[in-house]
Amino acid sequence: MSTLALRGPYWVTVRQHRRTLWLAGALVLLAPTVVGGLRIWDLRTPDVLVEGRYRRADDNAGYDFLRGAMEQFSIGMLLLPLLVGAFVAGPLIAREFESRTHELSFTQSVSPAAWLRAKLLTATAVALATVLLLTLVYLTGHARTSGSWQSTWADRGPYEITGTVLVAYVLLGIAVGSLVGLLVRRTLVAMAVTGGFVGVVMLALGVLRWDFLSVRTVTGPVLEPLTALNIPKDSVLADQGLLTDTGQRLSGWFCSPDVPAAHCRPDADITAQYADYHPASHFWPLQLIETGILLALAALALLAAFRVLRARHP
Repeated sequence: MSTLALRGPYWVTVRQHRRTLWLAGALVLLAPTVVGGLRIWDLRTPDVLVEGRYRRADDNAGYDFLRGAMEQFSIGMLLLPLLVGAFVAGPLIAREFESRTHELSFTQSVSPAAWLRAKLLTATAVALATVLLLTLVYLTGHARTSGSWQSTWADRGPYEITGTVLVAYVLLGIAVGSLVGLLVRRTLVAMAVTGGFVGVVMLALGVLRWDFLSVRTVTGPVLEPLTALNIPKDSVLADQGLLTDTGQRLSGWFCSPDVPAAHCRPDADITAQYADYHPASHFWPLQLIETGILLALAALALLAAFRVLRARHP
């Protein structure tokens, strides 16, 4: 058992931040209790058979509460990379330099690289365990609410949590937090900078991810509804518009039976309508591309962090 016990800087790191560890443990225990309770409440009202398909009953209050809880759960999960990154940057690293307690560690036969490595490995192990356990809890509730409003595979929240992207964002937060903490060395400032940077990356990639793969396009008669274009179920509509006789796209324009094609755009000869979409089969390719980008950024930030540490504390 003694070989399994934490030693040296690992033990010190856990001891210093034991309250945060207890909070993470409490969160992991609370989440399944809430989601499990709501799932049981939902199951107490059986689904009804309508036109050969089972659908949830209109008076199923348990489902309504479950769907609302899962929506809030997904928001909380998206905040984890920011919170983890801010914690690593501030309390874990910057505070050590701000209070100069790092000097004591460096005089205890612990090299600066070993000191930083112990902190990052401990934070990574705890963060990944927490994220993976919370993801399992989320999937338990998501299996019931999937496909409802704001709960499809492409929506912000379910997209990140049900794939590999959220884990990659957490690793990016840890790497960036270590670099910012070493550079700034002020707890609150380091937390704000790291949280802001990770948040910007999440927002940017949330928009750019739909350009990682080429969309598929379908065309059809102008006056047909969008459903007549035979877009596969669970697809994400990327663009829709009209086509002229020269092949020019008029994005965002459409005609209806009440407004014939000759009149909805009298300045152009409309011949067809088009729709660009991402099928559900694009989920994992998009996930892997985004994950690769995030891991590359995390590796660069981590490499820079150790170089900064070596330069300041040879």
